[in-house]
Amino acid sequence: MEVTYAGTVLTLPRFFHGKHSRYEHEQFDCRDARGATFRVIDNVTIGPRIPVRPGDHVTVKGELVHDRGAPPIVHFTHHDPWKTHEDGFVRLDGRTYA
Repeated sequence: MEVTYAGTVLTLPRFFHGKHSRYEHEQFDCRDARGATFRVIDNVTIGPRIPVRPGDHVTVKGELVHDRGAPPIVHFTHHDPWKTHEDGFVRLDGRTYA
């Protein structure tokens, strides 16, 4: 399911390589206006790194994934070079990262 969320960044990004794709990703947690948390996982091999810091306000569009015992995850927050998926983005300080 495609979603668009807005929230405040809670954590510095953490970088890791995906288990399946081996692409580099960045992950950071956010809190929306209702107090719910969500996690952003962005593929930085396909899209650019996003210079987020705790306290920044972001808007993210991507695919929602539920992982039992963890906050909801929004991933696929980048353009799709294969054109098989709707493009996502992360918007920070008026700049769109895709």
